[in-house]
Amino acid sequence: MADPGNGAKAKNGGAPAADEAAPRFKVPARLDTRGKIEYLAKRTLAMARGEVDPYVDIPSRTLSNVAFSKRRKIIEMGDATQRRSLFNLNQARKYMQTLLIARGCCQLLDEQKTTSIRDLYYMSKHTLADGKENTFEGQEESDPIIEDLEVTLGSLREELHLFAAKRGSVVGPLTLVDAGDVIDLSRMGSGGWSVPGIVEPETIRFVGHGAKFILLVEKEAVWARLNEDKFWKRHNCILVTGQGQPPRGVRRLLYRMTHELDLPLYVFVDNDPWGYYIHSVVKQGSIGLAFESKRMAVPKARFIGLSSFDPAAYDLSEDVSIRLNDQDRSRAKEILNYEWFKAKAWQKEITNMLRAGVKWELEALSSKGLSFVTEVFLPKKIADRDWL
Repeated sequence: MADPGNGAKAKNGGAPAADEAAPRFKVPARLDTRGKIEYLAKRTLAMARGEVDPYVDIPSRTLSNVAFSKRRKIIEMGDATQRRSLFNLNQARKYMQTLLIARGCCQLLDEQKTTSIRDLYYMSKHTLADGKENTFEGQEESDPIIEDLEVTLGSLREELHLFAAKRGSVVGPLTLVDAGDVIDLSRMGSGGWSVPGIVEPETIRFVGHGAKFILLVEKEAVWARLNEDKFWKRHNCILVTGQGQPPRGVRRLLYRMTHELDLPLYVFVDNDPWGYYIHSVVKQGSIGLAFESKRMAVPKARFIGLSSFDPAAYDLSEDVSIRLNDQDRSRAKEILNYEWFKAKAWQKEITNMLRAGVKWELEALSSKGLSFVTEVFLPKKIADRDWL
């Protein structure tokens, strides 16, 4: 254990503010998740006993602290950190909250149980003795602390035995084991298999498949159309929806399927800045969760539409387009400047959307017929290898 006494000593018995020049608080990567939490606790106690203001260094989850790796083709987190100390009045509350969340996660690990981030909030919330102040006023306080703990420990939320709300469905020629139950995803009816919040190998294990590719669909309604028309059966694919921006469980599942099953991934989203970014998060990772890109991002994911060039190619009526608003334009110009959107094809795609002044939802394809997306659009896209 590093010597906490390297920080500034208190004068006259008082506790000093954390010294920014003190050694960086870094949890050893070699430890398992339970060991990392124990290290955090022991290091905090050692600093307090050594009359050093206890502190922890939280890696910064900001745009200024991420970079796009051209070699790995994912967004990676930099080395910048923010020091959080107990005796700094502006940081004391968050410091205490960080330890409370760590304690709750340690309890889950010890009891070999999992719970939701909502449940952990209630587990950690109470009123301080002899006072009126609560440890947490709302879940909007506890959720960022969970992410702070993840990045500080270098452990996924799922490794802390936490999961967010379940959202996402899968259907197709894939058999897996879910918590001991063998499930055939080709026999899941109209609703598909509901993706759990934790999809790590300890819980979800792939048994076999007959798929040629994976298709991620932004809109649940379009996914339902493809499922009802048995697109996945005719084209031997695994059909997935995250119902908008895919939650962590869906992204992690996509990562595992592409790597462990060696399947290509196609992303089918609205033609607007938000659809572009959904694809980007799946492909390169997100800015806020850059520390997880290496275990979630799928650099080989292909954008299969809806492209700003598709309405003309497939003769979609202007009647089903939507005019870009100021927020759309602002967001489009913002992502044009992201390093991972600098490729000529993406610059052309986004610029064309801005020039046209309209956006198109996936449902606009239904104006050509309910099964147009199933029978014409996607089969032609795949056959022509028309993707970015």
